[in-house]
Order: sequence, then structure tokens, then C-alpha cells
Amino acid sequence: MRKHRKWFCAAAVLLTVAAGVAAVLPGMQHSIRETGRAAVKNAVIRSAVECYAVEGAYPDSLSYLEQHYGLTVNHREYIVSYEAYAGNQLPDVQVLVRGEE
Repeated sequence: MRKHRKWFCAAAVLLTVAAGVAAVLPGMQHSIRETGRAAVKNAVIRSAVECYAVEGAYPDSLSYLEQHYGLTVNHREYIVSYEAYAGNQLPDVQVLVRGEE
């Protein structure tokens, strides 16, 4: 009988830990995705500012930054909106995580 009680207690502890992990995991995943989204946005803005410092104008497109300034964006994971208004104004950059639109 004691042997069964030990197994029952071990199973109860295991289920409690599993339930706790399952409850926390979605929040952690959201936090990780949000951190990635912010990092992509910052990288795009930094590249645009670097282009402005070197060339004297902000680039017209995101692809220009990718081709000439080494910017790499995981387009499978993120949607990047890059809107340039004028060569002397910082472009508007918005980043969305795919699947959370």
C-alpha cells in the first residue's frame, strides 16, 4: 500500500508541475516573439540611419537596406512595413509577427 501512495504522490507532483509549465508557456512564447519583433524594428531603423549617415538620405525601400547594408529580416516570421516619405525624414517602420496579425 505504501508503494502505491509514493507513486500517487509522485504522479500528483508531476501533474502539478506540468500544469504550471503549460500555464506559463504561452506567456513566455508571446514575450519571446515580442522581443524578436522589437529587435527587427530596431535593426531596420538602425540600418536606415546608417544609410542616411553614409549617403545623406534615407533609402526608399527595405530591400535597399537588405542589399546594400547587410540587413537580414526573417520574412517567414515577420511582416515589415517600411514607408519612406522623403529622403530627409526617418521612414515609418512597423513590424508584425506572422500568425498574430
